[in-house]
Amino acid sequence: MTDTFTARRRSTTILGVRRNGEVAVAGDGQVTQGDMVLKQGARKIRTLSDGAVLVGFAGAVADALTLLGKFEQQLREWDGNLRRASVELAKEWRSDRYLRRLEAEILVADPESLLLISGTGDVIEPDDEVLSIGSGSPYAMAAAKALMTATDLSAREIVERAMSITADMCIYTNHEFTIVTIPASDGEQSEDQPDGPSTPIDQMDPGPVLAADPARDDDDDDDDEAKTAAPETETDDPTDGEDH
Repeated sequence: MTDTFTARRRSTTILGVRRNGEVAVAGDGQVTQGDMVLKQGARKIRTLSDGAVLVGFAGAVADALTLLGKFEQQLREWDGNLRRASVELAKEWRSDRYLRRLEAEILVADPESLLLISGTGDVIEPDDEVLSIGSGSPYAMAAAKALMTATDLSAREIVERAMSITADMCIYTNHEFTIVTIPASDGEQSEDQPDGPSTPIDQMDPGPVLAADPARDDDDDDDDEAKTAAPETETDDPTDGEDH
């Protein structure tokens, strides 16, 4: 299983960078099977929530697309909250018997968060706003971190230059890049106000239990009746206070 997963991952390098309110995610286009290049211009980056969320994937394509569908569903359920949707996907991915067999990793990003989600239940948030997955990940992360430290380049410029360096070094990464960015909106941090993550993943509220306990159906019915009756006693007559 491990050897198969490693072989499938060797066709991919995905890099994400956040800087000054801008987030950029880049992926190369090479698809490799064994020692043979099958495709040069594959697209491994997707946008969700009307372009508000960026997703890059590494691993088996069918498995990755299945996970993207699950992740998009979680985004809808949590009103576009990337961090909560990521945690819930990791929980489902880890606990579901079918999803546990999927061989992929996904990198998700928006202007406030940059996260790695894996099938082991991990949701990893980097300390330095640089994250990468795939075969060229070590090269891409090293180059991007150096550029973050030594230059004032934008997030898009950093991922483009770092991916170019990676393609020169990793035989499973080519120069056919897909780069997608979400620009900084008005009011975002400037150079004098470094990016700061919101609530850390490991400090997030676990949230409501999604699956109901069948043994408590009667109690749930009583709660539903109470909730249904409440609005009737609390709702004011809209005509109160009007002159007749």
